[in-house]
Amino acid sequence: MNMNYCAIDFETATAKRDSACSVALIEVEAGKIVKEHYTLLQPPGNIYSYRNIQIHGIRPQDTKNAPTFARLWPQLRRLLEGRLVLAHNAPFDMGVIKGCIKSFDLEPVEFRQCCTVKMSRWAWPELENHRLGTVGKYLNIEFNHHNALDDALTCAKIPLYAARELGVQSFAELKARLGFPVIDFRCS
Repeated sequence: MNMNYCAIDFETATAKRDSACSVALIEVEAGKIVKEHYTLLQPPGNIYSYRNIQIHGIRPQDTKNAPTFARLWPQLRRLLEGRLVLAHNAPFDMGVIKGCIKSFDLEPVEFRQCCTVKMSRWAWPELENHRLGTVGKYLNIEFNHHNALDDALTCAKIPLYAARELGVQSFAELKARLGFPVIDFRCS
């Protein structure tokens, strides 16, 4: 199967897009998950909003010794550069990358992006909604929602399940069959 991409997911400490407090990236090669990356991140000032803690359970004491986004960026940038990057509700996760790049004045990155919410709308239009929890349940994927690693793994599996169901062998075929967009990531 010619499916090569990575899936990314962030959790944030506040409503600000530059407040990443965890990130997971899953590498898929030839239709198989080959590598998982996960780390907690220390958000600016290690400040959290109560609402965000309630969503993901990450607290300031969990990230007080974690690397900042800026410290992790060289490694993360290498993993993203030139790749096809998937995220479930991509505008949020791409907004986190943009927010952190701008906030920390980091070197931009170039890659192509695709939203698995849009992909799942085309693949399974009969679902009541296309939130990650709903799609994961439909596909019988057990995961801890709002854990970046579990969310990124679930996101990474969506195109694999859709390709199998449609009998296609590549991401290009899947895109052609379903018609979802793949666009350039822009930091501006």
